[in-house]
Amino acid sequence: MSRYILGRIASMGLVLLGVSVLTFFIAHVVPADPVLVALGEHARDDQIEAYRKAYGLDRPVPIQFVTYLGRLARGDLGVSIRTRRPVADDLGEFMPATVELGGAAWLVALLLGIPAGILSAVYKDRIFDHLSRLGALAGASLPVFWLGLVLLGIFYYRLQWFPGPGRFDIVLSPPQVRSGLLVVDAALARDGAALRNALGHLALPALTLGLFSTAVIARMTRSAMLEVLYQDYVRTARAKGLQERRVIVLHALKNAMIPTMTIIGISFGSLLSGAVLTETIFAWPGLGRYATASAVSLDFPAVMGVTLVVALLYTVVNLLVDLIYARLDPRVRYG
Repeated sequence: MSRYILGRIASMGLVLLGVSVLTFFIAHVVPADPVLVALGEHARDDQIEAYRKAYGLDRPVPIQFVTYLGRLARGDLGVSIRTRRPVADDLGEFMPATVELGGAAWLVALLLGIPAGILSAVYKDRIFDHLSRLGALAGASLPVFWLGLVLLGIFYYRLQWFPGPGRFDIVLSPPQVRSGLLVVDAALARDGAALRNALGHLALPALTLGLFSTAVIARMTRSAMLEVLYQDYVRTARAKGLQERRVIVLHALKNAMIPTMTIIGISFGSLLSGAVLTETIFAWPGLGRYATASAVSLDFPAVMGVTLVVALLYTVVNLLVDLIYARLDPRVRYG
């Protein structure tokens, strides 16, 4: 197992290298000049020349790439053209908000999708199964931007059950920053008012972002459960007189989770990287809004930094999913 993990870590480095090569050269073939975007069309020639020299944009592209790789090996993602700050600092500021939103949406998907898939399989072709499949179809079909606006219009504007867009009310004092996750920091500070406010702001965007993954996980869980519920070992467990709940949870669900884990892992990675629309609708100060603003302003260092972080998240999640396979099924061996 140790050799396998070391091999996967080495392959992660190759993946990140390939991603850096693709993003760097794609960024440099875009028919637009980031200098003009940053300085404006009326900038003087000497200003443009000084700007290019300051950011190394006056050098040939291969030399720029070698310089970029050298900085990347030292953990330096460069300086953002738009914010004039190190990209690593920007990512450290915006990443916790996206992790908090993506993690909450992932929990919503798990807490709703797995039970719905189990019950849908157990009560196959009954009313709950039909309603569950209809809900899964709706969840996978509804556009995120439409769903977010509808939830805001109903639960914030009409009913006023939840606070509006944003991550925290400006009239309240935020908790002391420890992890960057407002919910965690408020809980550690034992600040009930801040915790309730942070959870209220988190509820609607997490539900909006997590509904699509809920539908996918529910469908996959149902399909996997239907395959194992009629296997011989499940019949044997029932013949021994075990309670139906124990048969479903301890025997059927554990084996059904093996294919479902793939979808769960992919969903977690996609939630972290696909929160652009949700963060825009709910004014959530996360990585998605930062990436969008950077792409619009042709901030190539920031765009490449975000891309590398997302690629790293995907590779780490895939590694964890493979390790969970071995935990769920002792027959799985890596080496």
